[in-house]
Amino acid sequence: MWCTVVNILEGRNMLMKANNTEKRGMKSQGTSSVRASISFPPELYQQLEEIAREKKVSLAWVVRDAAEHYVTDYDEAERDE
Repeated sequence: MWCTVVNILEGRNMLMKANNTEKRGMKSQGTSSVRASISFPPELYQQLEEIAREKKVSLAWVVRDAAEHYVTDYDEAERDE
């Protein structure tokens, strides 16, 4: 497998966060994004870092952009079948 993704915002943690927010009298605004920890083979990671440097963006931006392109391509391929 070329990478591993671990979701660190599990339902229990999100519920605890919402409860803590309510206790402080703040409105819960929901989660606009999910944080994930991703492991890459060293060579792929180095390539992603180089792309980020060239584009002058963060490594996270490069990974999100790549994931969005992958999902778009996947959806188009599914429609063509």
